[in-house]
This record gives sequence, C-alpha cells and structure tokens, in this order.
Amino acid sequence: MMRALTRITMAGIHITDIEAAINFWRERAPSPDGVLLAPELRALGEVYAQMVFRHQSELEEQGFPAPAWRAWQAWYATTPDTPCIAICSTSQGDAVCKGCGRSFEEVQHWLEMGPAQKRQTWHRITAEGSAWRFNRYAERAAERLPDGKLLT
Repeated sequence: MMRALTRITMAGIHITDIEAAINFWRERAPSPDGVLLAPELRALGEVYAQMVFRHQSELEEQGFPAPAWRAWQAWYATTPDTPCIAICSTSQGDAVCKGCGRSFEEVQHWLEMGPAQKRQTWHRITAEGSAWRFNRYAERAAERLPDGKLLT
C-alpha cells in the first residue's frame, strides 16, 4: 500500500498538458498582431521551450515559475475534475476501477490530490485507454455543452 501512495504523492505535469494550456490561452488571448503574446502564453512558452530543450516529458510543479503556474491552473480549472463515470468497481474489491481506470488508492485519495497529481492520473488512464470510460461507456464520459450537445 505504501508503494501506491508514494506514486500518488509524486507528481509531474506532462508536456501535453502544457501544450493544452498553451492552446487554451492562444484561443482565449490571441495575439493582436501575430507577434506579441499574452503574458500567460509567454510564461507557458518558456516552460515548454525549456522542457523541449532538456528532452523532458514531465516537469515537477515546483519547477514552474509563478506566472506559468497561474496560467496552467487557469487552464486546469476548465478540465473535468474526476474521471469517475459512476461505475466504481473498487467498491467491489477491485484494485483498479473498471469504470475510470484509477487505482483503489487514487479513488480513495482523489480529494487530497493536487492538480498535478490528478492530471498525472488522467494522463496515465488516458494513455492506457482500457477503462470503460474510454470504450464501453464513452458516451457517459463525454463532455457536454450547456445546451446538452456533445463537445467536439
């Protein structure tokens, strides 16, 4: 049990999340002239460039400059909080939930986890793609717009 909890407490933000945050800010604060960037984009761009230069796929949240961290958190606030689709097999004794793909420890400690830890879990379960939220019950997990239409 200690091994799984250690994995939960160590969190890095994946480069694909930095890319998603950059795209979020590009849409939210487009360049007025094709040259100047919003402060959030500059901050995230610097982090992204350093990660690419160093061949890093993850960066510890402590490695983020404050402006980049704030910009990343603004993007993070627009993402779904939990991968749960209300079909929890960990309550039936499974070590990994068939519905969402999280481990028993991740389900139990989800509310205690920080944003980077949650995104690390999201990245892993999405890469695995074996949980029912990604196949059998994908429609249950689909994000919807306020008018009820599916987000594409």
